[in-house]
Amino acid sequence: MRRAWCATLAALLAAGVQAAGSVPAALGTPALQTPRAQGAATLAVARAGQRLVVAGERGTVLYSDNQGSTWTQARVPVQVSLTALRFVDARTGWAVGHLGVILRSDDAGATWALQLDGVRAAALSLEAARASGDAAAVQRAQRLVEEGPDKAFFDVDFADRDHGFAVGAYNQVFATRDGGAHWQPVGAAVPNPKGLHLYGVRFAGRQVFLAGEQGLLLRSDDGGISFSALTTPYKGSFFGLLATRSGTLLAYGLRGNAWRTTDQGVSWQRADTGHQEASFSAATEAPDGRLLLLSQAGELLASRDDGRGFRTLASVQAGGAGVAAADGAWVVAGLRGTRRYSAAGAP
Repeated sequence: MRRAWCATLAALLAAGVQAAGSVPAALGTPALQTPRAQGAATLAVARAGQRLVVAGERGTVLYSDNQGSTWTQARVPVQVSLTALRFVDARTGWAVGHLGVILRSDDAGATWALQLDGVRAAALSLEAARASGDAAAVQRAQRLVEEGPDKAFFDVDFADRDHGFAVGAYNQVFATRDGGAHWQPVGAAVPNPKGLHLYGVRFAGRQVFLAGEQGLLLRSDDGGISFSALTTPYKGSFFGLLATRSGTLLAYGLRGNAWRTTDQGVSWQRADTGHQEASFSAATEAPDGRLLLLSQAGELLASRDDGRGFRTLASVQAGGAGVAAADGAWVVAGLRGTRRYSAAGAP
């Protein structure tokens, strides 16, 4: 499973799911507005212009306009744990999470609207399978409907305000061409016969890359209409992708593995992460161009040479699941809430 917190989240979600095939109460219940939200487990962090936004368990979303010194709770229509955030500009962003949830915000993360949930996602998958005439696909989609909305999304990315992808458990891949007003299942275009979990999606120029379990890496050269498998440099799971401003793509995951490509995935070189053995759970590019990697052991690593080599920058909270650079400090999302760290001692 993806990260150390997945088992915990699964247990939390199981408590809110009713009988198989029914609609969990968490999908129709707004996130609780409470001062305790400040200490809730947060699983993702992103920048919306100068604002920082974090998201995590039970639909908790917080935003800060002073670089993480203080936080305000956002209004979210579900109590579902949220796993990833992506903003395309200072106002417009998306969040995804468990129970097949996709949310959109048009006010820099202050309020959110539900665009898709697992009930509707399963129905759309069955509709698409029936239209394809593929009996096996219909059978698989029917099973999705019967199992209920238990499939999580793990990542989301947008090329612009209209074109985006969300990926998750069991080869769940949905695409939109209108900013999420309509989402369509496109997993049939992904060569993933084992139905492996997909943990990362990134646009890199006109291409789309996916990363997942067992070293799965895929690329689309036509905006996501079709995908092809890439030669895998590592057989362990990749938990995410970072597309840099220089054009380098970094795939990171289990056991301190990080691999970089500068030729759209044709060849890969292993990044030197020292003796790091803990899995990497997040990555970002700082405003000054440094690449940052966050390990589950709480080590924050930085690279000044476009990902060829990384040095330890700081020790932060263990189990961290997201990191953003802000005004010379690092803001880290994790199981103990969101914390701000000084960048003193940076290489």
